Amino acid sequence: MPKTDDLVLFAQVAEYGSFSKVAEINSLTNSVVSKRIKKLEESLGVQLLYRTTRKLTLTDAGRTLYQGAKTVKQAADEAFDAVSGFGEAISGHIKISVPTISGELLLAEAVAEFCSQYPGLTIDMSLENRFVDLIDEGFDLVIRTGYLEDSSLIARHILDSQWVVCAAPGYIARHGRPQQPHDLKAHNCLQYAYQTTGASDWEFKGEGKNQMIKVSGNLSTDNPIALRKGALGGHGIAYVPRCLVYQDITRGDLIDLFPDQVGKRLGIYAVYPFTRQPPKKIRLLIEHIRQKYLDIRHCF
Repeated sequence: MPKTDDLVLFAQVAEYGSFSKVAEINSLTNSVVSKRIKKLEESLGVQLLYRTTRKLTLTDAGRTLYQGAKTVKQAADEAFDAVSGFGEAISGHIKISVPTISGELLLAEAVAEFCSQYPGLTIDMSLENRFVDLIDEGFDLVIRTGYLEDSSLIARHILDSQWVVCAAPGYIARHGRPQQPHDLKAHNCLQYAYQTTGASDWEFKGEGKNQMIKVSGNLSTDNPIALRKGALGGHGIAYVPRCLVYQDITRGDLIDLFPDQVGKRLGIYAVYPFTRQPPKKIRLLIEHIRQKYLDIRHCF
């Protein structure tokens, strides 16, 4: 059975005649829009659009479906408009999840400050690195570092997080400084088990495409603070987001070993469930958080 959201999306494609325009309106990518229309066609067992490099044209089946789909879209628009005012009050409760590094670095204070600005608002903030399920777990907003694949979610890009390979001067004095990324294979590499990425696969820039160096070491952890302490103690070389160790590198407590060669760079996003218009309190919180990140963008 086709999803109502996909019927609304199809109605928009029929109206605008463009995947890119519909993607822009809904903060999606062209490929996501294309895949959802393709899935709708597969579920119905008919072709709805003729696709050429210049334009999209409705088939006979597409024109028939559009008559019903635009009614669904109109009803949805009217329903959202009827209750839009309920979302405008800056009060109530917000449940959010943020990464541990960003949470400790700036978001704990930023969210507390936001609550102070709006006394009628309460926020429940979880600091965790796992990819939570927004819908099933009831989150209103999530700050994620990584890649977004779920097309039922809206993501607003905030900035990118560059990773670094670093070690304490004491470690380098005892074991020598690796000159090339391949030299890391002979070193004790402290590994960050982050999300679904391989902890022992370290990414570096290469000609044409990035290369992966397989490293090994005596410590792997999903706790970035523990990894930072291990590196500061001179126990090995760490591969971590730059914001985690920016101050340590600035003070000279850690050395950035390959400042221009590390290839890993992940986007930081504000993610919320697919809605036509999120409540004003969510929009304001996203903008508040975004500005706090941009204020210290040099750390990332």
